[in-house]
Amino acid sequence: MMKKILTLLFLAIGAQYSFAQNVADAIRYSTQNITGTARYIGVGGAFGALGGDLSAINVNPAGSAIFDRSFVSLSLSSGNYDNQTYYNDGITVNDESDLDLNQFGGVFVSQGAAGLRKLTFGFNYDRTNDFDNGYVASGISSNSISDYFLGYAQGTPLDLLEFQEGETTDDLYQYLGESENFGTQQAFLGYQGYLIDPVSSELDNTEYTNAQNGNSFDQEYQYTSFGNSSKFTFNAAAQVSEALFLGINLNAHTFNFTRQTTLFEDNNSANNAVNSLRFDNEYRAYGSGISAQIGGIYHLSPSLRVGATYDTPTLYTISEETEQFLSTSGTNGEIVIAPNVINIYEDYDLVTPGKATGSIAYIFGKRGFLSFDYSYQDYSSIKFKPDNDAFFQQLNTQIDNQLKGVFSYKLGGEFLVNSWSFRGGYRFIESPYENETTLGDTTGYSVGLGYSFGNTRIDLAYDWMKQDQNPRLYDGAFTNTAFIDTINTNIVATLSFQL
Repeated sequence: MMKKILTLLFLAIGAQYSFAQNVADAIRYSTQNITGTARYIGVGGAFGALGGDLSAINVNPAGSAIFDRSFVSLSLSSGNYDNQTYYNDGITVNDESDLDLNQFGGVFVSQGAAGLRKLTFGFNYDRTNDFDNGYVASGISSNSISDYFLGYAQGTPLDLLEFQEGETTDDLYQYLGESENFGTQQAFLGYQGYLIDPVSSELDNTEYTNAQNGNSFDQEYQYTSFGNSSKFTFNAAAQVSEALFLGINLNAHTFNFTRQTTLFEDNNSANNAVNSLRFDNEYRAYGSGISAQIGGIYHLSPSLRVGATYDTPTLYTISEETEQFLSTSGTNGEIVIAPNVINIYEDYDLVTPGKATGSIAYIFGKRGFLSFDYSYQDYSSIKFKPDNDAFFQQLNTQIDNQLKGVFSYKLGGEFLVNSWSFRGGYRFIESPYENETTLGDTTGYSVGLGYSFGNTRIDLAYDWMKQDQNPRLYDGAFTNTAFIDTINTNIVATLSFQL
């Protein structure tokens, strides 16, 4: 059976009950992992003052003017995540691998004009983030998921949650979304699932109590996400003088993200109408955006180079949709609330923070190099739009209070022996949260190997990254969190041709 499609306009919805957008979303869509060619990853992404690599163009657009001949490359990656999750008294481990096209692009070199020594034009694709992830939080909790429904129900007239004559689950769920909001839909699920009780049976009642008693609830929360974000870069650069290189990028960004969560909860209390339940949610988001970069590289001497880059904020337009399911079992038998409805929300805009990067590199003749990049990005400047929306005003205030400016640095080097290249890198990125516990600092190490024969080069890299996080399982009154120790590894292979 085809699902009904319900369009929800959030512009007129009160902040307490609007759906989906939160601080975690803002960070997810504002963050780029280290991806690209194997040479770039092998030195930890520290390429801002060097250039001469397709993915290095994404750090500093002047880098394409370093090429003396036209150049193309293609990269494949095999990524793996390993999550160790702690939830109250439970510990679980989840890991998975996948294979992706990581990068492809080319730079075309032409003779200079109008006094310029060289002109270059390039195109590059980089998969900037991989959203494939999964974990299971399993343990005994002192509170029930009923808290989630109770928080949304307060202030909701009981009359809205009762079926009218001839009305189906689909009808009422859809009506509440069209005439009320997402929060009222959650109150409906909790009330019809016998998880919350009204204080009074009067239809104008707006107060509710928790129907789940006790302090021992066996819970298993399953989280799965997938999708990716990508950046398509159109580059132009020039060698202005013997020592000065300038460039500009125009970037098109896209992403798709799907999150599926399932919560199982059981309890043995004889005082509860519900002894077991299953709560499913699926959230899908699609975004497209634009940004630009300007940068320069200057050779202070034949061995010492410096670089500077500014990345403008990215302006995204984002679409979202959701589906839900709830089943409960207890003294009232098995209750299944499965609205055959897809909630589709009005598009909104997100402005991610700009970034400034300074770079320095030392070249050891034909023996290799050492390079260092230092960046600053103010996550508290993230903005959801339109500005006149009451919910977004509150959310932007939360972002301003919870997030901060972030410093990051990357250090890498390459050592050449005949046709072989040996590489290593290190990077550190501060947590964007003021509390530094919701999402921890990122630490990464990488090693790489390359071999050149004629105009062709093959490169391999291995990257290891560690980050701790303590995310909330749900927004709202159910405040339980899970501590997750995440290790991501990535193996990248790149084939390059000099034309």
